[in-house]
Amino acid sequence: MGLHFEREVNRLKKRVLALGALVEENMHKSLVALERLDVELAKEVIATDVTIDETEVEIEEDCLKILALHQPVAGDLRFIIAVSKIDNELERIGDLSANICASTIQLSREQRITIPATMLVMAERIEAMLATTLDSLIDIDAGMARRVLVDDHEVDELYARLRGELKEEIRAHVELLDPLLIAFGIARYLERMADRMTNLCEDVIYLAEGEIVRHQDPSAADMVLERERDREDEG
Repeated sequence: MGLHFEREVNRLKKRVLALGALVEENMHKSLVALERLDVELAKEVIATDVTIDETEVEIEEDCLKILALHQPVAGDLRFIIAVSKIDNELERIGDLSANICASTIQLSREQRITIPATMLVMAERIEAMLATTLDSLIDIDAGMARRVLVDDHEVDELYARLRGELKEEIRAHVELLDPLLIAFGIARYLERMADRMTNLCEDVIYLAEGEIVRHQDPSAADMVLERERDREDEG
C-alpha cells in the first residue's frame, strides 16, 4: 500500500482514539450526574452525544472510502474491519451514557431515593473497564483486552446483586416504586455498557491476533491470562 493509504489509516486511527476520549469523558460526566442528580450536567452529556453520533458516521464513511479506493488485504483489511466495529461500539457506549442522563433527569423529578452503594461500585468498575479498554485499543494489546473480558464477570455479579437489592427496596417501600423502576433501568444501562466494552475488546483481540473470540467460553480469557502470567514468571 502507498503513502496515501498510510496517511488515511493514520488519520483514521487518530479519529477513533479521539472518539474514544470523547466517549470516556461523556461517560464520566454521566456517572457524576447520576451520583449527584445533577440535571445540568446530564443535559450537557445528552447534547454532546450528538457530536459522538456524527463522528461515528464520519468514521464509518472513512472506512468505506478506504475499502473502495484502496482495496486493502490481509492485516490492512483486518484493521479497517475492526475499526468499523470499534467505532460502532464506542457510539453505543455514548448512547448508553445519554440514556443514563435521561433517566437521571427523570429521577430528579421523583421522590428522592438514595442511589444504591452497589450501583456506585458498579459504575466505578465500569469506568475503570473503559479506561483499560481504550488503553488496549491505543496499544493494540490483546492481553489488556482479555483482562476486560475477565472484569466483566465482576460487573455481572454486581448487577445481579443490585437487582436483588432493588427488588427488596420495592417490597419494603412500594411508595417509591416509580424512582426505583428508573433505578432498575439505569442498572441495565450500566450492565449493557460493560457488554459493549467486551465487544470492543473482542475486536481489539481480532485486530491484534486475527482471532475471533466472541463465541468462546468466558473462562477462556482467564486461562489465557493465566498462561501469560506463567510465562512472565518463568522469564
